[in-house]
Amino acid sequence: MSGKIRLSKSSISNLEKEAVLKVLDKEFLGMGEEVQVFEQNIKEYLQTDMEVVCVNTGTSALHLSLLCLELKDGDEILVPSLTYVASFQAISATGAKAISCDINEDTLLIDINDAQKRVTKNTKAIMPVHYASGSKGMDRVYKFAKEHNLRVIEDAAQAFGCKRDDKYIGQNGDIICFSFDGIKNITSGEGGAIVSNDKDFIQKIKDARLLGVEKDTDKRYSKQRSWNFDVKYQGFRYHMSNIMASIGIEQLKRIDKFRDKRQNIAKEYLNYLKDIEDITFLDINYNEVIPHIFVIKAKNRDRLREYLLDNNIEVGIHYKPNHLLSLYKSSYSLEITEKIYNEILTLPCHFDLTNDEQNFVIDKIREFYGK
Repeated sequence: MSGKIRLSKSSISNLEKEAVLKVLDKEFLGMGEEVQVFEQNIKEYLQTDMEVVCVNTGTSALHLSLLCLELKDGDEILVPSLTYVASFQAISATGAKAISCDINEDTLLIDINDAQKRVTKNTKAIMPVHYASGSKGMDRVYKFAKEHNLRVIEDAAQAFGCKRDDKYIGQNGDIICFSFDGIKNITSGEGGAIVSNDKDFIQKIKDARLLGVEKDTDKRYSKQRSWNFDVKYQGFRYHMSNIMASIGIEQLKRIDKFRDKRQNIAKEYLNYLKDIEDITFLDINYNEVIPHIFVIKAKNRDRLREYLLDNNIEVGIHYKPNHLLSLYKSSYSLEITEKIYNEILTLPCHFDLTNDEQNFVIDKIREFYGK
């Protein structure tokens, strides 16, 4: 196999390029009608009555969601340690404290039994992370949240287009945050979205993404600016641009093709690696889930990683646990998280991965394990 096999990449067609050029020709590049259209298209796709608000990144979606819950210094948010640092940064940016929790060994979703041990009078919310696009076990999260009067902020950055119990992620729930960065299931270049049925919360989100300027969203959608306005709370410049939305609109039209390809990749890995005793898979239903990343648990992970890299196959480790980072270091260990961290390996999975490339990856893994 000549050339490097990429771990992940964007898939951009002429449709997205033409859409961007149309926005450039209009010379209205900020937040306007394209953003409004993208939000409506997402709402229709998710088959939801909840409101959709687009922002400039998935991290912004998490940060604004926490901000608009009006957290105070000392408030605590339960979150799995095995997640990208963005989840923790969004929490600490509000002045709240991220409380690292362990994970379920099969799904890598937050372990509710461990979370139960970490609830205090300061706990205000729980942030489950849909690791590798999976979200099996969310019924327990919502039951737990109800018992402790907690808000639920679903970090669904990897899970756009996925289903759980035959319903789209974002079709219902408390607060759901998506990411549309360059390598997610769909992209808008960068970008994210917040979905919720809490009307007061959503209005705060709409204002907060535009520096807290009240009702500025309505003005922007009609190509106007707010000149006489009020600001009552902290906001940020987190709105999505028309350029980004134009990409997202076209990507959403292609999601069925993205789904079919990514699910097929996952099923091929499962089929051709299932006889290797040293490899185990996550408990994910790939008939419902569009895998943003495909993760295995492997014995001799580090040697396998080096072997694949030596054969020009990019692989990843998602992620270094946050409770091991200097800024978020915990005083306690998380047994399952630390065990899993030394086993997980992410294999190439993206729309442009060819059959020959995937077969080469599979062959090299089988070769490494003597199969």
